[in-house]
Amino acid sequence: MSLAHNSTHRSSSNQSRSRLSHRLSWIAIGLSLCGIVALLRFALISQRRYANVLPSWAYDPPPLVMKGGDPYVRALMRTISASEANYARPYSVLYGGRRIDDLSQHPNQCLLIMTGPNKGDCTTAAGRYQFLTQTWLEKAEKYHPERSLLWIHHDYPFDPEFQDEVVYHWLMDTSAWNMDVSTHLRAGELDVVLKRLSGTWTSLGYGLETNSVSPKLPRIYEKMLDAELAIANF
Repeated sequence: MSLAHNSTHRSSSNQSRSRLSHRLSWIAIGLSLCGIVALLRFALISQRRYANVLPSWAYDPPPLVMKGGDPYVRALMRTISASEANYARPYSVLYGGRRIDDLSQHPNQCLLIMTGPNKGDCTTAAGRYQFLTQTWLEKAEKYHPERSLLWIHHDYPFDPEFQDEVVYHWLMDTSAWNMDVSTHLRAGELDVVLKRLSGTWTSLGYGLETNSVSPKLPRIYEKMLDAELAIANF
């Protein structure tokens, strides 16, 4: 009887230790997962502090600074910036996420391209629409609200409202694209428009530098259009 009792006692004790070990294992796994989640959150917060990058689940480009205009073209402008400069404060961003404070003129800083077909070259892309310096000078000379014969063209202000104004009037210029952008948008032909613009903004889905946002642009455009139509009371 005594041996049987001792055997039963040892068996019960082993089972208790096994259950305790099992629980401790699950606790350790849980703590490890919590640690991993905390590290991921820390990495995301650090990245967003550096460049104010919008998280991948929130492709919601901020409103334009420019007031008025065709809501269909305004929605397109916000869509372009979603793939070209997906940042919470896009007007002051340089290629790669660096920022500038002085928008008195285009920054004209040539930064090394780290990925893609042009890796190893440098780019002067800046602002919400990632204007290259030469493109900005050419388009500002035609569409900048403060253009005049008195302006030395490298001094065109690069303020947010001017970035918007230049792009808006450029998109509205049918001779610049050999098409009426607004008419195609109103006809629901976003793909036709994006394809035509991809030679200028190469991340729009038909160019050389598509990115993770490019396939989402039609959905982003519909969301932006709803917002712009609401603002315009259409």
